[in-house]
Amino acid sequence: MGSVSQILYLMEWSTRREAQPSTPPSKDKPSSPPVDWDENPDLSISTFSELPSTDFGINQHMVINDEFKEALRQILWQFRAPIRYAFAYGSGVFPQTASPPTLSPSRLHLKPSVAISNVQGGQGKMIDFIFGVSYTQHWHSLNLQQHPDHYSAVRYAGSYAVSRIQDTWGAGVYFNPFVTVNGTLIKYGVVNLDTLCRDLSEWNTLYLAGRLHKPVKILRDDARVRLANQVNLLSAVRTALLLLPSTFTEQELYSTIAGISYLGDVRMSLPTENQDKVANIVTNQLANFRRLYAPLIENLPNVSFKDPRTSHPDWIQDPRTNASMAQDMDPVKRGNMVRRLPKLFRGKLYFAYQSKFQIPQLEFKKMLDAANDEDPIRVKRKQGGEFERRVAGDEPESLKKEVRKVIKKTIRWPSISQTIKGIVTGGAINAWRYLSEKTAKYREGNKRIETGERACKENGKEAKFRKHIPEAKVTKTKDQ
Repeated sequence: MGSVSQILYLMEWSTRREAQPSTPPSKDKPSSPPVDWDENPDLSISTFSELPSTDFGINQHMVINDEFKEALRQILWQFRAPIRYAFAYGSGVFPQTASPPTLSPSRLHLKPSVAISNVQGGQGKMIDFIFGVSYTQHWHSLNLQQHPDHYSAVRYAGSYAVSRIQDTWGAGVYFNPFVTVNGTLIKYGVVNLDTLCRDLSEWNTLYLAGRLHKPVKILRDDARVRLANQVNLLSAVRTALLLLPSTFTEQELYSTIAGISYLGDVRMSLPTENQDKVANIVTNQLANFRRLYAPLIENLPNVSFKDPRTSHPDWIQDPRTNASMAQDMDPVKRGNMVRRLPKLFRGKLYFAYQSKFQIPQLEFKKMLDAANDEDPIRVKRKQGGEFERRVAGDEPESLKKEVRKVIKKTIRWPSISQTIKGIVTGGAINAWRYLSEKTAKYREGNKRIETGERACKENGKEAKFRKHIPEAKVTKTKDQ
C-alpha cells in the first residue's frame, strides 16, 4: 500500500546519516534499486558508488544513541590492525528484555564510558563484535604484537597457526572473548571478508548470515558486504515465506526469520541458552526488525502488509501493532522464490527433493545444469522451472519439514565445530566462564517462564510461551 511506502521513505531519511558511504554516490544513480537487482549481484564491487542505487542497503543501519555509538567506535580505534567491516550485536547492544534482569548486578566492565553504562542500565553486559578483515594472517600478526593478552596459549604458535585455525576450522571465525578494551569487556570475532560474503550470499554455514538476520549496529561499512548482506536479508524473507501459511502476522514473520539461525544450533539443545530467546529478541526489537525488513517486503511482488494500522505515521515505532500480512501462494511465484534461494542452500533443498520425488540421477543433473547461475557467456534470469514449482507446490507441512531439515543440516556441523574451536581459541578458563554465564541466563529464562505460567494459571488463562522457534500454524486453504 502506498502509505507504507511513504512511511518507509521517511524512515530512510532518519537512517541516511548512519550509512554515509566513504565515496560520494553517482549523480546518475537512482534512489531506489531496480526490481531485479538480486538476479545477478556483482559481489566483486569495491566502492559504494557501484551499488545498485544511492540508498541501497541503508535499512541495515540501525539508529542508536549517538554517545553509545561513539563509545563503540572508540573501541574499534584501539586496534591498529586494519578492520574493514565491523558490527556490534547481542544483548549488550540491543536489550532482549523489557525490564532489567533479576540476576544480581554484574560489574563486568572495569571502567566503561558513561554512554555504555547508561544504555546497559548498570548491568554490565559483555559487548559482542565481529571484525571483517582483508588478510587474516596479516591482521593477527599485527594484533598479536599489540594485544597478545587477548589470545589464549594458541598465540605461542604464531599468526600463521592462528589464521589457519580461523580459516579452516568451523565457520571461519576466530573469537577472543572476555577482553577489556577502553574499560569495557568485549568479545570479538575475526572473519575474512571473502568468508563473510560467501556465507551471506550462499548460506554455506549460516553462522554469520544468521547473526545478520537480526538487527545489528554496523560501525564500519563495506560496499561488498552491504550488497551481500542485502542478498542475505532477502533470502531470509523468502525462506521464512516458505515456512509460513498464506496469512500471518509480522511478528510471526520476524520470529521465523530470527529463528532460522537457531535451528540446528547445538547450543539450543544444551542448558546454555534461554529457550525463549527468539521471542525476546523480536518482541523487544520490533521497530528495528521493521526498519530492517519492511523496505524489502514492500518491494517483493508476492507478499504485502494487509493492515490499516500501517498507514499511521507512528506505526514503525509502535510496539503494540502486530500487523497482519499475506503472501501469494501461486506455485509459479513460489517456484521463482525457490529458484532465488542462496546457491548452496538451494542445492541441498534440491537434493532433498530429488530423493523425495525419486528423480533419476541423469535427469536431475540436467536440471542442476539448467539452474546453474555461473554462466560465463550470458546472464541468466532466475526463473523457477517445473521442478521448482513442484517443490513449492508440495504440501505445506511437508515443504516446511524439508526446508527446516536443510536449515538444520546447514547449521549443525559449523555450530558444533565452532563451539569446539571456541574452547581452544578462548582458553579453558574463559570457556568455563562463558558456559557458566550462559547457564545462568538459561535458568533465568526458565524462571521467568515459570513465573508467567503461574500468573496465567492464577488468572484462569492458558499460558502460551515459545520454547524454541516460534512456528505459525499452517492451515490448508484454497490457495494451496
